[in-house]
Amino acid sequence: MSLPLEVPVPLVPRARFDVIDVRASLAAETREALAPYPRCLYFSSHTTAGYLDQSLVARLSRRRSGIAGYVTAFRVLFPEGASYRHDAIDERSELTDEERRTEPRNGDSHLAFIAAGLASLVTYRNDDRLPVAFVDLDGVRHDGHPRRRQTRVIGFSRETAVERLPIGVPVSAHPVDSVNLRDARLGLYDELQALVTRHGIAKGRIRLQLAANERQAGLTVNEYETLLMQHDLREVMRDPLRYLLERGRHALADPRAVPTKTLGYAKYDLVRAFNEIVEALGLSESFIERLLSRAIAIPAARFFRVKRSIDLLVSDHDSPGAGRIVEGRYQSPILIQWQGAAGRTRRLEATLVQLA
Repeated sequence: MSLPLEVPVPLVPRARFDVIDVRASLAAETREALAPYPRCLYFSSHTTAGYLDQSLVARLSRRRSGIAGYVTAFRVLFPEGASYRHDAIDERSELTDEERRTEPRNGDSHLAFIAAGLASLVTYRNDDRLPVAFVDLDGVRHDGHPRRRQTRVIGFSRETAVERLPIGVPVSAHPVDSVNLRDARLGLYDELQALVTRHGIAKGRIRLQLAANERQAGLTVNEYETLLMQHDLREVMRDPLRYLLERGRHALADPRAVPTKTLGYAKYDLVRAFNEIVEALGLSESFIERLLSRAIAIPAARFFRVKRSIDLLVSDHDSPGAGRIVEGRYQSPILIQWQGAAGRTRRLEATLVQLA
């Protein structure tokens, strides 16, 4: 049986928002090398570009609006250039003067990534009939130059769960909050890496999953930047329509800017966004009507695709023979809650999976 095969793949987006079929982008020799493997892992090292689950891609591919229409619905909810605190570069104390000159204003891209349920690591059947959707939400820099994106493809034949580990994550008393699971003070990453080392895993993944009885919480992988997590995301979880409605208010404040802007502008975008999201998720029309009737009081959990589980890549690509947890420079696994937890603790389970 062949060992898993890992291949780095560079990608160049064509626009700020782009959907790239990674499988179709592979060089012929790479596709030939991966052909014997029934399944592939796809890993993105970015926080504004990632993958949709194969099951969702399959559903979206049967719809006229497709993948682009689904993601655009979330981009409508988080319009570019709204008042995201993440984009208040002068308030970003962690940045150097040089970094402030080049730091992208992309709070909208981070929030759309989280809300649309994009992932840094997904598993696909190795089937040419279905695209592997790499979604880039910030693919072109402010100077007009495209970003250089990196992804990895790992072909494998089977996977085996080798150990499960219960985890307790302390959370604050705030009903809406986020926790950086990569924070060294938690000790979680050290524990997970020790697990990988103990089992000698070279290629694999670690699944972090909320316990079955955990509610009003989710998991994502993104940048744990203070203004983004403690202000922008918190505001979105309280009021998911904040930035969309702000866009409509701006239109009303300057009606001469675009003559057709009226109160219906924001309402139209809202209806279109919900129609796209609810259609993609297979929800009922009556559900949309109930949401729209309470437009500014909609809980984020109703239509965000914040996940109950996320996967972390384990690879020895950069350290042959010694598997390490792999993440991009700005990536962190993040626990999000929009209601307080009993005992101020959230229960998760970590499962170490070996690829063969």
